[in-house]
Amino acid sequence: MTKLLVADSFLLDDGRVRGLELHRERFVGSCTAAGVDANAFWVDVIARLPRGGRWFPRVELSTDRELSLRLRPAPPLGGQVRVSRYGGPDPRVAPTVKGPDLDVLGELKVLAYKENQADEVLLTGPGGVVLEAAYSAILWWEDETLCLPPSDLPILPSVTARLLRSLAADRGTPVAERRRTLDQLAGREVWLVNALHGIRPVAAWIDGPPTGPIERGPDWQLALRQLAAPL
Repeated sequence: MTKLLVADSFLLDDGRVRGLELHRERFVGSCTAAGVDANAFWVDVIARLPRGGRWFPRVELSTDRELSLRLRPAPPLGGQVRVSRYGGPDPRVAPTVKGPDLDVLGELKVLAYKENQADEVLLTGPGGVVLEAAYSAILWWEDETLCLPPSDLPILPSVTARLLRSLAADRGTPVAERRRTLDQLAGREVWLVNALHGIRPVAAWIDGPPTGPIERGPDWQLALRQLAAPL
């Protein structure tokens, strides 16, 4: 049975995408590391994508070394989220590559919803340090500084997090990489971010600390959406 070696997906809304070059860089780079040149495939995919409607295409490299495109309708966009913390051993086998762990992380999300009606599940590392959610990167605010986990932790290189860092630089907003436990995020505005939804503020930590007021999320979500550019 073939499995995913590499995957990447992005929101395509009437022919416009956020951070397309960053998605290309991540996907083609991971394929190259797996011994497959995906440059020509990527060019062909972009030419074939529809310029109208809302889509959530996924490009894939499987263990049989086949490259493919799955053209999927975009699901509804989400808003604020309830998040539970996963307390078991890390199930990921390739945390810095998008693809191999998508199925097992999806199973964690399904279980979290069944048990706690959670929209997402938070992964933590040794000492409880915050890493990422199943299908999202995590960012938070400490006073006027936008924070995220250090890049040397076992986390996916999030395209949306990179876009937000760039947006912060344009706005003159300080950015810092900081190791934090979930309890240290008590009372703070926390975002889960990904290519589909953009920014989703955390409305509640299930069996966790209190959340902070959601003050910056809507404005930054609007600014993030405005980064979408034509194919």
